[in-house]
Amino acid sequence: MTANRIKIAMLGFGNVGRAFARLLTEKQGEILDKFNVWVDVAAISTKSKGCLVNEDGINLSEALNDIEKFNHFDKKRKDYREMTSLEVAESVDYDILFELTPLQIFSGQPAIDHIKAAFKRKKHAVSANKGPLAWAYEELRDLANKNRVHFFYETTVMDGTPVFNLVDETLKFCKITEIKGILNSTTNFVLEEIAKGKAYDEVIKEGKKRGFVEEDPAMDIEGWDAAAKIAALLNVLMGANITPYDVDRKGIEDITFEQIKEAENRGNVIKLICYGGIENGKVIARVRPEEVSKSSLLASITGTTSIVSLTTDMMGTVSIVEHEPEIEQTAYGVFSDLIRVLGNM
Repeated sequence: MTANRIKIAMLGFGNVGRAFARLLTEKQGEILDKFNVWVDVAAISTKSKGCLVNEDGINLSEALNDIEKFNHFDKKRKDYREMTSLEVAESVDYDILFELTPLQIFSGQPAIDHIKAAFKRKKHAVSANKGPLAWAYEELRDLANKNRVHFFYETTVMDGTPVFNLVDETLKFCKITEIKGILNSTTNFVLEEIAKGKAYDEVIKEGKKRGFVEEDPAMDIEGWDAAAKIAALLNVLMGANITPYDVDRKGIEDITFEQIKEAENRGNVIKLICYGGIENGKVIARVRPEEVSKSSLLASITGTTSIVSLTTDMMGTVSIVEHEPEIEQTAYGVFSDLIRVLGNM
């Protein structure tokens, strides 16, 4: 039996995109066996590394080698194109758009426009970018439904850990009434290192060296990344229709060694806690440093580990812990959404 061909367009080819490309290459045979589908990458578009378009399928090994050797695509390649990501979304022949571009935390753009372009062409979309969920989830959901296409985004909050899929597939008819968690690994790392007596600047320098901390750590330290994640969760799971600006946000920038030690003397640790719940019939959200008991589950979340707890009306509270993820877990989240699209086409 002749296999069907599915074409995907990848917008973004950073660490996640490249890890996903390697995983896709490794798993092509299994996808073929299960779905009788061969997945071709028809386009890879980046802001700084160039753009490749080949509707017969890009050679992923060559694309990965280009980035490793030159940090950009070879302009001598026959499939090299001078195209923007939006142009790719609007014009290339593909079946599924993968939105893997960097987060723009204060607007969600241009990722929102990329996904809209796909939906208007009746194409499915997978997003690893939390911006569209934090800024325009309802609009995108409704547009996807109108055009009868799939919109999946498992990677946006906890890498490949199944949070959205868990609710969709195994908590059917449960109403989520509260969400609480530790969703930013950078702040976890910084608080733990300050607790050891290290200076803030020293901790940031070490974190950058080890890859835990971004070149500009402000989005993490000031709580913006956590605010975007809790907004995304609340928009999808509780219909909040909020943006990160609506989150009552306070980061860890003012937390001192002395405060951490005072909390320790009370049998507590300080963590940056994300929370969403219902007050006076309205969904509210906050991110702030809080003292939690050393005996609590939240206190056990260290390093790059993260946790989200979902309180429901019928299943009580369900907690999901992701232990020290690497880039492979993030890539798997994207891959799992691909498999979910294939299974629902």
